[in-house]
Amino acid sequence: MEAVILAGGKGSRLQPYTHDIPKPLVSVGGVPVVEVLLNRMHKAGVTRVHLAVNHLAPMIEQTLGQGERFGLELIYWHEDTPLSTVAPIARMTGLPEHFLVANGDILTDLDLKKLYDYHMAHPAQVTVAVKHRSHPVEYGVLVLDDEQRVVGFREKPRLNFTVSMGIYVFSRSVLKLVPGERAYGFDDLMRELLDTEQPINAYPFDGYWLDIGSPEDYLQANSDITRIKSLLR
Repeated sequence: MEAVILAGGKGSRLQPYTHDIPKPLVSVGGVPVVEVLLNRMHKAGVTRVHLAVNHLAPMIEQTLGQGERFGLELIYWHEDTPLSTVAPIARMTGLPEHFLVANGDILTDLDLKKLYDYHMAHPAQVTVAVKHRSHPVEYGVLVLDDEQRVVGFREKPRLNFTVSMGIYVFSRSVLKLVPGERAYGFDDLMRELLDTEQPINAYPFDGYWLDIGSPEDYLQANSDITRIKSLLR
């Protein structure tokens, strides 16, 4: 297996922790987040990882090197300008017919080999690892009809969502949809696949998952040190 890690973002929402380091190198328990992900990929049988880099790219390259200590071959692909999450992948050459894709700030005990095998057994352009989330609403919620009359009421309900975990398996053919040198993200790709009625798989997961996207998430990660260190075993 081969994989792509998206590691080019600035991590603006994670300030001040990303003031002088790129988000994938933010440390949890003394280990950069991206190193935890690389170890998970090696455990799953990945042999080569392509990294899309931009912001503070030399720091990422200096820290990770060529991948020998992870048992991986690392290949770096530089963006001259930010290209969002999918356009950088379309610029990579030599990708196999199917490959893993992950954001560089994900902590999870998802079995990446099982995700990959599911994609291979259920052909689709993209397989998305998904997780169910429930969030409380801190207000009483009214239901109105077309004449603005109240026809229903719920006191502080919980809203349920199925969210993308930021981990996927791509079929290389999907990259034909990606336009040339301009920003094109996963949201753009999903809309285009849905509009053209092309198959997309969901792979539900109910284990540990944390997206280090905000200071609150980062503090949570540092509260989960024991669990995160177990990901390195």
